[in-house]
Amino acid sequence: MMPTQTQLLLRTLLFWAVPLLLLALPLVTNAYVQFIANSIVIFALVALGFNFVIGNLGQLAFANTALFGLGAYGSAILVNSFGLPWIVSIPLAGVAGAAGGFLASAAALRGIRLYYLAIITLAFGELMRWLYVHGKSVTGGTDGMGLPAQSLFGFSLTDDRAKFYIFLVVAVLLFKATLNILRSRVGRSVMAVRENEVATASLGIPTARIIVFAFMWSGFVVGCAGALFALHTSYVFPESFGMLHLIVSFAMVLVGGLGSVIGAVLGAAALTILPEYLRSFPGMEELFFGLIVIAVLLALPDGLASLLRKLSPIFVERYYRE
Repeated sequence: MMPTQTQLLLRTLLFWAVPLLLLALPLVTNAYVQFIANSIVIFALVALGFNFVIGNLGQLAFANTALFGLGAYGSAILVNSFGLPWIVSIPLAGVAGAAGGFLASAAALRGIRLYYLAIITLAFGELMRWLYVHGKSVTGGTDGMGLPAQSLFGFSLTDDRAKFYIFLVVAVLLFKATLNILRSRVGRSVMAVRENEVATASLGIPTARIIVFAFMWSGFVVGCAGALFALHTSYVFPESFGMLHLIVSFAMVLVGGLGSVIGAVLGAAALTILPEYLRSFPGMEELFFGLIVIAVLLALPDGLASLLRKLSPIFVERYYRE
């Protein structure tokens, strides 16, 4: 069902009202809560980029954390080795992520699809992690590499409250750009490939290029998130981009809602906040985390975004797959 003009207007107002309201968040939070809020913004971008491939394109992929790491390490290297301001490194980290997305999906140009392409992306992710560990002269190896204190227009970025405003601006821009792409001709082609690649190709659409583009845009979004993560933690380790983080990113997408932009935010918020509550059960965190995720997926197979769609039609996304 096509949205009415009123619903479209309400969606637009809601999209801009939420970040405007969030501008007041640092005024009422303590340092701990603010750190969690910053983490949610970063992982919402990670889930958004990951969802673009597995939800909107419909291709199983496992290179997400590798692209996240490319952005984080790329930002840290640009700041440490080339002396660039951190703010300048954000789009360049996105470009590094996009380049990684191209390399991970280039096999699609030769007709590789589905599980075979998924295995290639998994191998690419493990290769990148190997490079993080063994490229000590560039990445610092297992010791990782730090990011020096940064400032912007004379304002220090060592405080989480100051970081939040930049993170929020970057997130809003990338979410808006992703929404615009999904509503464009290219975005419709991405979703057409998900539904039926053969039928899409019969219309003269270069499906292989569309697949590579989806991976590259996913890499750009996740790479920018990596740059934010580097400033957020002030230190980049190979362990931050391993299999565990890939599983958590996957869970964020599924819990939020596969193919849902709103779901990327909900999934990231839920699975960033949940582990903090589970810290009161030492030794049992992983067990309870897994059980809760399974329970949510069983109760809400369409993710948390389905609750909002039931609440109001303005939350129905036309690029979401029921």
